[in-house]
Amino acid sequence: MLIFYNVPNEIAYNIFYILHPGHVVLSAIVTASMYKLYSHKSKLWSIIMVGYVGSIGIATLSDSIIPYFGEVLLNLPNREIHLGFIEEWWLVNPLALLGIAIAYFRPETKFPHAGHVLLSTWASLFHIIIALGETINWILIIATFVFLFLAVWIPCCASDIIFPLLFVKKRTEGEI
Repeated sequence: MLIFYNVPNEIAYNIFYILHPGHVVLSAIVTASMYKLYSHKSKLWSIIMVGYVGSIGIATLSDSIIPYFGEVLLNLPNREIHLGFIEEWWLVNPLALLGIAIAYFRPETKFPHAGHVLLSTWASLFHIIIALGETINWILIIATFVFLFLAVWIPCCASDIIFPLLFVKKRTEGEI
């Protein structure tokens, strides 16, 4: 944060809209992969629904909504919510579908999860950097790290692990 706090708002905004769509792709890969790997009779439409809601919904919560609440609580001067699936719909939504397609043909979770968490951290940080004013202090830095933790670790782990498994039906005895 200390390195990037002087980044002009327009550049921080552009960086956010590089990182956020990347986060959505990797989130879609992991969420759809987890569902496909553990759902013994997954249909294409259900993989699309779980992957889309899990990536778009939770990436928006992680990259935009939670950082925005942090910006409001910290009373940052340039706070604004950025909803990628609406503001840059032509970029974010197709990338979610690309991630789902990748997961459908090659379900993988290890690298995409690590990349997903890394990109989410950076996207959330740049969302907050957009809102920063001219001065920062140690309290702001510490509070930013708290909001990054809340914005990234909880939603990303939930979307990658818990969310897709909520839709997996329990196998009956004798099913493989």
